Amino acid sequence: MEAIFHEKQEGSLCAQHCLNTLLQGPYFTAVDLAAIAQHLDEEERRRMAEGDTESEEYRKFLEQPSSNMDDSGFFSIQVICNALTVWGLDLVPYSSPAAQDARKNPQNQQAFICNLQQHWFTLRKLGNQWFNINSLKTEPELVSETYLSMYLTQLQAEGYSIFVVHGKLPECEADQLLRLCPALPHKKPTPRDKKTSHQLINKADLSSAL
Repeated sequence: MEAIFHEKQEGSLCAQHCLNTLLQGPYFTAVDLAAIAQHLDEEERRRMAEGDTESEEYRKFLEQPSSNMDDSGFFSIQVICNALTVWGLDLVPYSSPAAQDARKNPQNQQAFICNLQQHWFTLRKLGNQWFNINSLKTEPELVSETYLSMYLTQLQAEGYSIFVVHGKLPECEADQLLRLCPALPHKKPTPRDKKTSHQLINKADLSSAL
């Protein structure tokens, strides 16, 4: 899984990590996303100013902090959607009628973006396998096609917002390599493996003592 691009969590920049793991490269920085957020804020102010700029509603709007970013590094779904339009990609809510096929056969999709409160992460198909690429985890996790549907259902039950990624994702090295050499699931050590390992350690200790 070393070929898979995976950013570790920095501050609250999970939106940046989510986008970059989706695209499989360091395409966006916090500065890029902040610029998009500021542009969206300006558009919102301009629309509000088309009404009565002397109104209480407009005054309260100006006093509110940005709804598209905050000082911790969090960015809104609007920022993520705007960033992906550059790549010709759209996000469709998993629970919407437009995502009926994705709910029925999620394994036929190419990627999902998941959000709970202020954390974003990516589920992406690379080669012919699915991976949970989460900046809070030490490495990407292999997700079987059988488990994928159950996992998405579990995330929904836990309150996650899930979005289906529509459009053509850019080519990446990990996709090509995993088509040729699929990732193998991590083998959990059995009691026998642990016993053998313990015996080897004891032998090594005995040899060093002699």
